[in-house]
Amino acid sequence: MSHTSTRHFLTLLDLSPKELGYLIQRAVELKTMQHTGQFHEPLRGQTLGMIFEKSSTRTRVSFEVAMTQFGGASIFLSTRDTQLGRGEPVEDSARVLSRMVDAVMIRTFDHAVVEAFAQYSRVPVINALTDQFHPCQLLADMQTFVEHRGSIQGRKVAWVGDGNNMCASYINAARQFDFELLIACPDGFEPPADLVAGDSDRVTLVRDPRAAVEGAHLVVTDVWASMGQEEEQAERIRKFTDYQVNPALMDLADPEALFMHCLPAHRGEEVSTEMMDDPRSVVWDEAENRLHAQKALLEFLLAGQH
Repeated sequence: MSHTSTRHFLTLLDLSPKELGYLIQRAVELKTMQHTGQFHEPLRGQTLGMIFEKSSTRTRVSFEVAMTQFGGASIFLSTRDTQLGRGEPVEDSARVLSRMVDAVMIRTFDHAVVEAFAQYSRVPVINALTDQFHPCQLLADMQTFVEHRGSIQGRKVAWVGDGNNMCASYINAARQFDFELLIACPDGFEPPADLVAGDSDRVTLVRDPRAAVEGAHLVVTDVWASMGQEEEQAERIRKFTDYQVNPALMDLADPEALFMHCLPAHRGEEVSTEMMDDPRSVVWDEAENRLHAQKALLEFLLAGQH
C-alpha cells in the first residue's frame, strides 16, 4: 500500500490552502527564473512516468518540458502501452511502475482509477485530468490571476457553461483559495450536487449567464462537449446557445475582469472569436502557466518546499 509520507495531487483538496498559496508563489518565481535563463535542476536523475488514456497537447508538452528544464526525464505511455486496468489490474501497474519512476502523472477517464493507482503507489501520483477533476489547470489559472490582479481571495468568479471536470475543480478552488463562485449552466448540465452542497456558503448555481457574470473579477468557460461527448455535440450546441462568452457578456463583469479558458477553444461556440483576442483575455498566459505551475508542483512533491 501507499507509503504514508507520499503526497499525491488528485484534487486541490490534497494540499492545504497554505501549501497551494506557496505553490502559486513558487510558480511565479520559477517562471521568472526560466525567463531570465537561470538553470534550476532539482530533479536531476529523476523520471516522471506519464500515462495518457486521453489525448493531450498542453498537458503532455508542459509536463515533459517541466522535467527537461528540471534536469530530469519523462516517459510517455499511451493507451497502447499501458491499458490501465485492462489486462493488468491498476494496483499491479502502480506497484511495478512506482518502483522504477519517481512520480506518475495520469490522464484518464474514471477518477477512481487515479485513486486506486495512488493507493498502491510508492511515489507521488498527479491527476493530469479525469472526467471528474482537472486540478493542474486550476494551479495555472490561479497563477495567472495572481500575476495580473493579485490575490483572488474574496473575489467573485463566474463559471459559464457545462458543469464538467473544470467546473468541479473551480468548486474545490473556491474553498481552497477562498473566493465566491457563481456557476451558470443549462438545465441538466449542473456540476455534481454533492460538490455544490459541500461548499454552498460560497458556490451558487444560476441559469442566467448574465447574473453570474455581473460584477465578476474572473470569467471562465470551457468547451460544451468534452472529450468523449462529441456524439452529443449538436444537442449540446442547441442547449448552450445562450452561454457563449463574448465581449457583450464580459461588459457586465467588473471593469478589471479577466477571461480564461483552459483550451482547446471552439471559437464561435462557448467563446466568440473576438473574445479570444479581447484585451481582457489572458488565455495564452494561462496556457503557458501550465508549465510553471506544474514545475512548482513537481518540485514540491519530489523535493519539498524551497
